[in-house]
Amino acid sequence: MSDIRAYPSRRSVLLLHNSAAPLSYVFSNAKKAGQMMYRIGYGLILAAAVTTAGAAAAKPPLRDVARIDDGLLYVALANEIRKGCDAISPRFGRALSTLRAIQQHALDLGYSQAEIDAYTNSDTEKDRMRARGARYYAANGVDPTKPDDLCALGRAEIARNSAIGVLLRAK
Repeated sequence: MSDIRAYPSRRSVLLLHNSAAPLSYVFSNAKKAGQMMYRIGYGLILAAAVTTAGAAAAKPPLRDVARIDDGLLYVALANEIRKGCDAISPRFGRALSTLRAIQQHALDLGYSQAEIDAYTNSDTEKDRMRARGARYYAANGVDPTKPDDLCALGRAEIARNSAIGVLLRAK
């Protein structure tokens, strides 16, 4: 029966097939091992770059990223409420911070500034956002042409401390 070691001895470092490789063998092949590690590292970096490029190509449209699309809707609704109701004022600092966070999230997801600008300046997306706002008003029984309705909605959002309410302040 052969002697199988469970730990390296003083004269060996590596156990392979019941025999230990002597230190001289390990050190003589250090240059080759370094080259191999370099190639493996380079291959991993290349694979990560290809994967990242593939993921970037597979990004969904910004309208399908809920955190971005919903965030812009909330800012737009808060803006309409503050414009239509004299009893409610905006929190411009909070709104600006929210818009910057939305933009940074889009950048972190791999969208370019040009893609973000195209999305926010698109007439199609603006129309779609207006339709979402109209559905929100209808679901809450609000006529956006009536200041009293907008004020009531604004006060309710502030009281709930909702995503819209944190962007508003009652005077």
